[in-house]
Amino acid sequence: MMQHQYTLLFHPLYPLALIPEISKNSVNPNTIFANNEMSLDNIEIYGFDYDYTLAFYSRRLHTLIFNIARDILIQEHRYPEGLQEYEYTPDFVIRGLHYDVQKALLMKIDAFHYIQLGTVYRGLHPVPDKEVIAMYDGSHVPLENMSDFYGKSSHGHTMKQYMDIFSLPEMNLLCCVNDYFMKHNIDYEPVHLYKDVKAAIGDVHVKGILYRNYISYGEQTHAVLKKLYEDGKKMFLITNSPFDFVDRGMNYIVGTEWRELFDIVIVQADKPGFFNDRRKPFRRVTDKGVLHWDRIHKLEKGNIYKQGNLYEFLRLTGWRGSKVLYFGDHIYSDLADLTLKHGWRTGAIIPELRKEVKIMNTKEYVHLMTWLQGLTGLIEHMQVHRDPASQAVVQEWIKEREAMRSQTKNIFNAQFGSLFRTYHNPTYFSRRLSRFADIYMASLSCLLNYDFQHTFFPRRTPLQHESPFWPEQTSAGQLSQSAYADTQPGKP
Repeated sequence: MMQHQYTLLFHPLYPLALIPEISKNSVNPNTIFANNEMSLDNIEIYGFDYDYTLAFYSRRLHTLIFNIARDILIQEHRYPEGLQEYEYTPDFVIRGLHYDVQKALLMKIDAFHYIQLGTVYRGLHPVPDKEVIAMYDGSHVPLENMSDFYGKSSHGHTMKQYMDIFSLPEMNLLCCVNDYFMKHNIDYEPVHLYKDVKAAIGDVHVKGILYRNYISYGEQTHAVLKKLYEDGKKMFLITNSPFDFVDRGMNYIVGTEWRELFDIVIVQADKPGFFNDRRKPFRRVTDKGVLHWDRIHKLEKGNIYKQGNLYEFLRLTGWRGSKVLYFGDHIYSDLADLTLKHGWRTGAIIPELRKEVKIMNTKEYVHLMTWLQGLTGLIEHMQVHRDPASQAVVQEWIKEREAMRSQTKNIFNAQFGSLFRTYHNPTYFSRRLSRFADIYMASLSCLLNYDFQHTFFPRRTPLQHESPFWPEQTSAGQLSQSAYADTQPGKP
């Protein structure tokens, strides 16, 4: 009788019956998602980072950065000419990965410091799970070995976390050079390799590539800034980029009058140091890069300021607390200190979000996840039956579950899976995102879908010890499939 019940469960239509009604609705990728309740009605001042917040770039820029950095390694660091055979692979890595500097391993780690087995790479090839477990005495990475607060490998930390989008070419290059050395049986010091690749990538940015030629779009950014300006909101820009670089890009995105939209413009801010180091004063700089020596008593509209620090910024402007909303793409360098120390509201720009949401809207993904959840529930409830026949079926379910988990991972990225999940657990990236960002979205253009009285509410999902008595919620901005379709280009 028990075996007959199992047979019914494996009927090909059974998974379809498990799909809840809500799965027929799709999530609008242009939604703004909330980790913390926040009302735009309370926001008077809007601040922005520049790269990947106001300006977005095409993938061709990453290829260019990779190629130039690779050539710097060969020409200036005397690395083998054979590295020329390697080219940038756009979909090989994802953001948020950890790199073990001493072991030369790239991997994905979850919110509980566990390595996601199957996502550990040495060079361009995966490391077998047994080897990973042997190297780390399991799959857990102790806190003292993790990256520091800003994701860096310093002060004894052996891990580096790659959090910004510009790090994708760097991870690619690290993997390629590691692969070359292993392929040719070249003995090398992983720490030196890491530092050399980091220096080469840094040199690319210092050389001042004309990133403006690679800006993929800017009209929506202009529309957002114009909407805020016309509503009387104060706006400021704090970026680590130099003024001439920002000026060229903003001239392209907004026009030559872009500075009229901003009340304060600060360049070469040296974030995250800008948020913590009280010693650096502001310095006024002209359009031509000429530095002034006068003491700054007021941050005036129309002027350009260099360096400085947030404490002086707060003293001169009085822009404190939850009336300020700052947007950036780097969770650590842009957002962490602002929310933890200064009480500003924060918005994370996550360009990868749009692609991931679209994948999650597909029938393949909904079907996979529904059956995976159903299968997990079956295993959980049936594991108490200890007779051989029941245990044999449970073991088959466990094997099927493992195969489906890998299949689900591969839908997002064949090597590392989703930016936001390691199988069922949130990634380390997700953990930091939920802690340091009040809201997050794919791009600033998402703001165009809301008025300035809108309140963002996080979905209340049951804690593990709570019963889900209330129906599953969807965010107000999450539209049904038909409503989402109506927002697409070409719809009246």
